[in-house]
Amino acid sequence: MSAFGEDYGEAFFGSDGMARLARWYADNAAHCPSVGADERIGAPILRPSKIVCVGLNYRAHAEETGGKLPPEPMLFMKASTALAGPYDDLPLPRGSKKLDWEVELALVIGKRARYVDKARWAEYVAGFALMNDYSEREHQKERGGQFTKGKSADGFAPLGPLLVTPDEVSHGSLALKLRVNGQLMQDGSSSDLIFDVPTLVSHISEFMTLLPGDVISTGTPAGVGSGRTPPVFLKPGDIVDYDAEILGAARQRILDAI
Repeated sequence: MSAFGEDYGEAFFGSDGMARLARWYADNAAHCPSVGADERIGAPILRPSKIVCVGLNYRAHAEETGGKLPPEPMLFMKASTALAGPYDDLPLPRGSKKLDWEVELALVIGKRARYVDKARWAEYVAGFALMNDYSEREHQKERGGQFTKGKSADGFAPLGPLLVTPDEVSHGSLALKLRVNGQLMQDGSSSDLIFDVPTLVSHISEFMTLLPGDVISTGTPAGVGSGRTPPVFLKPGDIVDYDAEILGAARQRILDAI
C-alpha cells in the first residue's frame, strides 16, 4: 500500500482513512507490489497518542490472581513508546527478573470519542488487532505499587500483524492462545470478558478523550506466568508465540538486556 502515501495514524483515521483506503485499493490493487519475505513487519498503525489497557477483565484470570471481580473496569496506561512490531525481538529491561506474557484482543479508535453511548460504540472503532501486554511483575508490583512502570518498557506492546475491520471480527467470542517454547500457556475466549467491548469504549471515554488511532487493549485470559505455582517468568532465549482467530499470529524471541 506504499503508493497510497499515508501512515495509519491519527490524521489518517480522523479523516475517514479506512474508507479512503478501500476506494483507493479498489482502483489500484493490480499495481500494488508484494511485500518481500525478508521485510520487517511493523505495527499496523503509527504510534498512537495513548495505549489504554484493562486489568483483570477475564473471569478466569481474576480468579487465578486471587482477586475479586472488579465492579467496573480497572484501567492503566502503557507508554506509546512500548509499541512494537508483531515479530520484533524483545530485549529484557535491565535487571528484569519477572517478565510475564498476556495475549489480548486490542481495538483501534477510528474517530475522536468522548462520552460515547454504549449502543453507538461501533461508530468509533476502526478495527481490531492482536496485542501482547508484556509485564515486568517486579517493576509493576514492587517498584512503587502501580502498573505503568511494569507495563511500559520498549517492546512491551507488540501489535498486529493485522488490523481487521469490525465487520470481520466476532469480538464477543474470539479464541486467544499463547505458547512459550511450544508449551500452551493461555487458551481462552473473549466470551469470558467481564466488561465487553461496547462497555469498554463507552466507559473509557468517560474519563479521557480517545483520539483516532488510540489503542484499547481489553485484558488477558487465564494462564499468565505469575498465576502459576510456582510462578514462571521469561528468560533470554525463550520464544513466545500467540494467535487469535482472523487476527493472525505473532512471535517474539526474548533477548538479554541491552
